[in-house]
Amino acid sequence: MLTILGFVMIATFLVLIMMKKMSPMGALVLIPALFCVLVGKGAHLGDYVLDGVGDLAPTAAMLMFAIIYFGVMIDVGLFDPIVRLILRFCKADPMRVVVGTAILAAIVSLDGDGSTTFMITVSAMVPLYRRLKMSLVVMTGVAATANGVMNTLPWGGPTARAATALKVDATDIFVPMIPALAVGLLFVIALAYGLGLRERKRLGVLTLDDVTAGDPEQVLVGAGTGGKGTKAAKATKGGKGGKAGRTGGGAGSGTGGPAADAPDAPDAPDAPDVPGVSDDDEFKGLDPHRATLRPKLYWFNAALTVALLTLMIMETLPIPVLFLLAAAIALTVNFPHMPDQKARIAAHAENVVNVSGMVFAAAVFTGVLTGTGMVEHMARWLVDGVPEGMGPHMALVTGVLSLPLTYFMSNDGFYFGIVPILAEAGAAHGVSAVEIARASIAGQALHMSSPLVPAVYVLVGMAKVEFGDHTRFTVKWAALTSLVVLAAALAFGII
Repeated sequence: MLTILGFVMIATFLVLIMMKKMSPMGALVLIPALFCVLVGKGAHLGDYVLDGVGDLAPTAAMLMFAIIYFGVMIDVGLFDPIVRLILRFCKADPMRVVVGTAILAAIVSLDGDGSTTFMITVSAMVPLYRRLKMSLVVMTGVAATANGVMNTLPWGGPTARAATALKVDATDIFVPMIPALAVGLLFVIALAYGLGLRERKRLGVLTLDDVTAGDPEQVLVGAGTGGKGTKAAKATKGGKGGKAGRTGGGAGSGTGGPAADAPDAPDAPDAPDVPGVSDDDEFKGLDPHRATLRPKLYWFNAALTVALLTLMIMETLPIPVLFLLAAAIALTVNFPHMPDQKARIAAHAENVVNVSGMVFAAAVFTGVLTGTGMVEHMARWLVDGVPEGMGPHMALVTGVLSLPLTYFMSNDGFYFGIVPILAEAGAAHGVSAVEIARASIAGQALHMSSPLVPAVYVLVGMAKVEFGDHTRFTVKWAALTSLVVLAAALAFGII
C-alpha cells in the first residue's frame, strides 16, 4: 500500500507542477501533507517535517550564503572576462549560444558544486538569451544536464557516497568511468548543437554587428540602459536558402550615446509563445559600466574564490561555514561602507528567499517520503522486481535503476539505502562492488533536475523559468544522456 501511495504522491506532484496547477513550493508542502494523512500518519507530520528541515538546514544555509557570495562576485566583475570570452565564441548565433552554455556549465562544474555552476552560467548567459529572445528553458535544460554529467567528479558527492557505502576507493570508481562520462559530455554538446539549430530555425539568422566587430560587452547592456535609438542586437529572418541579409544594427555606448551611422534594420518579430522565452526589454544584464565594479580588487576576489573552492574540495570546513566566511569577507572588502553592504544584500534577497524557501518546502516532501516509509517500500519493490536471471547483470540493473531512484530520492537515500542491497545481490552472482558503484553514478544527469535537488531551484529561480516548464523539457534529454553514459560504460567494458 505504501509503495502505491508513494508512486501516486510523486506522480501527483509532477503532474500538478508541469500543468501549472500549483506552484512548486505549494505542491512540495501540501501534496506530501495530504498523503501523510492518507497513510494514517497525520499525527506524525510535524515530526517528519522537522526531521526533513533538520536534514536540509545546512544545505539551505549553504545556498543562502553562496548566493550572496557569488552575487557579490558577479556585481564586482569577477566573471566578466568569462562572459566576454563566451560571447566572442557565441556572437549572435543561437546554435553557438546553446553550445556555449553547455561548455560553460561543464567547465564551471569542475568545482563540484551545482549551485555555483548555475549561478555563474545563468549570470553569464541570460543577458544573451534575453536579447536574442531565445528560450530560457533550453538554457536551463542544457546547463542542468551538463552539470549532471560532471557531478560525478570524486569531490562532487555521488562518487564519494558510492565509495563510502560500498567501502571501495573513489578513484577506482571514477577513473575507469572517465571514457563513458566523456561520451556523455560529448552527447550533451551534440544535444546542445541540435537544440541550438532548432532555436536558429525558429528565430531566423541573427546578427550582432557590434559583437562581431569586436565589442562583445555591448550585449551585456539591456535596452533600458541606452539612449533613444540604442540597439545592441538586431535580428532578421533568413530568406530563401536559409541566408539572411546582414543588418547594420548600430549600438550606442550603453550610456545613451548616438547610434552608428548604418541604418537600423526592422526589429525582429516577436518570438512565439514558447516556454522560457522572455520579452523583458528592460533587462539590464551585466552592465560593463555598473557602479559596483571593483577592478582594483579583481585579483583579490579571484584569489578569494580560488581559496574558497580549494577549501571546499579539501573539505577543510563544512561548506556552509566556508560560504558564510567567504561572503562576510567579500562584502567587507569590496563594500566597506554599511549602506553599500545593505544594498548588495538587498539586491540578492529575492534569490535567497526563493531558493531557501524551496529547500525548506522540499524538506516536507523528503521528510514525509522517508518518515512514512514510502521511499523504502518503493525502492525495495523495484529491487525485488528484478528477475532472478538478471543476477549476473546486476551492474546493468543498477545503472538502469539509478535513473528513477536518484530522481525520486536523495543521493543519500539511494547510495546508503539502495546501492548496498544491489551490491549484495550482485555479489551472489560474482559482480564486484566496484562495478555496482560505477554503474550507480550513471543516472546523475537526470538526478540534477530532480525536484529534491536544491541547486535546481537556483537555476530556475535565477533564470525566472517555471519549474514545471524546466521539468517537462529537460527530463527526457537528461534521461537519454544517462542512458548514453550507461551504454558507453557497457561498450567499453567498464561495468
